[in-house]
Amino acid sequence: MAEKQFSGILNGAVPGEPVKKDENSRRGNWGNQIEFVLTSVGYAVGLGNVWRFPYLCYRNGGGAFMFPYFIMLVFCGIPLFFLELSFGQFTSLGCLGVWKVSPMFKGVGYGMMVVSTYIGIYYNVVICIAFYYFFMSMTNLLPWTYCNNPWNTPDCAGVAGTPRANATFANMSAVVSGVTEIVNRTKRTSPSEEYWRNYVLNISDGIGNFGEVRLPILGCLAVSWVVVFLCLIRGVKSSGKVVYFTATFPYLVLTILFIRGITLDGAVSGIKYYLTPQWEKILDAKVWGDAASQIFYSLGCAWGGLITMASYNKFHNNCFRDSIIISVTNCGTSVYAGFVIFSILGFMANHLGVDVSEVADHGPGLAFVAYPEALTLLPISPLWSLLFFFMLILLGLGTQFCLLETLVTAIVDEIGTDWIIKNKTYVTLGVAIIGFLLGVPLTTQAGIYWLLLMDNYAASFSLVIISCIMCICIMYVYGHKNYFKDVEMMLGFPPPIFFRICWKYVSPFIITFILIFTVIQYKPITYNDYVYPGWSLVIGFAMALSSVICIPIYALFKIAVSEGSTFVERLKNSVRPDPDWGPALQEHRKGRYATTGPESVEVCPLKEELRDEGKEKLKDKETEKKDEIGLTIPGSNGSTLNPTPSA
Repeated sequence: MAEKQFSGILNGAVPGEPVKKDENSRRGNWGNQIEFVLTSVGYAVGLGNVWRFPYLCYRNGGGAFMFPYFIMLVFCGIPLFFLELSFGQFTSLGCLGVWKVSPMFKGVGYGMMVVSTYIGIYYNVVICIAFYYFFMSMTNLLPWTYCNNPWNTPDCAGVAGTPRANATFANMSAVVSGVTEIVNRTKRTSPSEEYWRNYVLNISDGIGNFGEVRLPILGCLAVSWVVVFLCLIRGVKSSGKVVYFTATFPYLVLTILFIRGITLDGAVSGIKYYLTPQWEKILDAKVWGDAASQIFYSLGCAWGGLITMASYNKFHNNCFRDSIIISVTNCGTSVYAGFVIFSILGFMANHLGVDVSEVADHGPGLAFVAYPEALTLLPISPLWSLLFFFMLILLGLGTQFCLLETLVTAIVDEIGTDWIIKNKTYVTLGVAIIGFLLGVPLTTQAGIYWLLLMDNYAASFSLVIISCIMCICIMYVYGHKNYFKDVEMMLGFPPPIFFRICWKYVSPFIITFILIFTVIQYKPITYNDYVYPGWSLVIGFAMALSSVICIPIYALFKIAVSEGSTFVERLKNSVRPDPDWGPALQEHRKGRYATTGPESVEVCPLKEELRDEGKEKLKDKETEKKDEIGLTIPGSNGSTLNPTPSA
């Protein structure tokens, strides 16, 4: 008995509900609920947890930043996460199909697809660079350790001394003088930075100069897309098994790096820089804006991935519990990663005799310049480098799985034929090939410029607008009372009053605040000393608007094709829920979702029952049943309905 109950919990069933292998046999479900949780954790916990949060925390008051960060988690992050999970789970549809709730807003779903496409293209390029560094770490000496390579310039100044093969007692004074020179320089060029710029990227002089394709990066991009495709070859059935490794192993690597980091000289000073609270900064609106933005973006809200992943849950799964577990895990991982990063950076600062602020960085600069350089100072540095970049690969793949599945699910759900469902693998292959081809320009010598442009514009304020409109549609167009009843029917209990208040008022207010903050704090993008030309910023804004513009365009289209003699009538009909809106399976369509037409009568099962009583009785019974159909029709919820002629 206990084993059956445990199995029921794994499969997301509420107590008392019979456990089934695949509730939605046509579309499929997660193998068990652990797979969903691990996939969602892998989706939410990404590269930003490692290379953005620790820097934000350091820059915005250290430990004091934790206060607004967790406030935003409680009032914005978890409520929005719960909203998207419940939205997708209720209808068992992806980011396009769920807008049957109010067809005029289907453009929001298309906007999510556009954003996921942009992110999926450049995210896999970052993963492929991590693959490249991983392969280059398979050596006795990391290639970015010293300055005696063909790609180095006269300005290069290493921190690891000279190669051991040439180091003798006679040149120890040269090593000391070299380190002294590094410290005294106002700005030095490290071997890791020159390896990154001059060898890996061979970066051009501007975004318009594409140069040549970097073949090693292109090859790693192909490897990355092949890995993603193979892990998604059977949809959630295969990716659900892969996440047991990809979502858990990064924590093992983080723990290994953390233990190694805190045992190094200077680690304590690095962690102090990371955590020491500067309480006066709490009064700065920018700190609250950064906290809200980090929570919003790191949880993956408005990408469509949360809706898609939840759509493969069983109808009565407790997504309320899942949303809290996943959100807290995501934020806890960010804090934990900060200890790992700053313990190593503190060691590096101590080695150089400089302030931690001079080695702290974020984004690609942390992952591919600062941290790799710090790793060269450790004994057995290739081992630590392998672990670090393998962790980055797994963190990136966890997010990439969901981005690709979001696009594939949206396409399959939209077409909806039996053929497309059975041959979903071909759709996955097609999306992967297109994603690879669109990523090829990012492997050129100007690729890093375009990658940062897409990161800063294609997936920034457009996500905030999409999320805000989603809240307005569900809470005020469809109606908060209707949605609260839907959630209660699905979970067995209504949403807690705190979440109802957040959905209606608090979260939309915070989202609006994030949007205003993003606009006020806007600064044209730069990369080191390179200033992007005006025409490239126009392209960036065009990418941002390309996802938002889907919303009004589709709304106008839907109003135009809706029934009605006046604009107001067509508008009302376009926002009215589609007749198919509601639970996907007939067994769950109860209450106001119960089918009330004659088509709900299931004649075949009745015939099968009567066939056992003999052919002669069957004819008589069928005649009686036809007469009864005109009077009473059994509803899908077991009640007896009195039909009325349709007008």
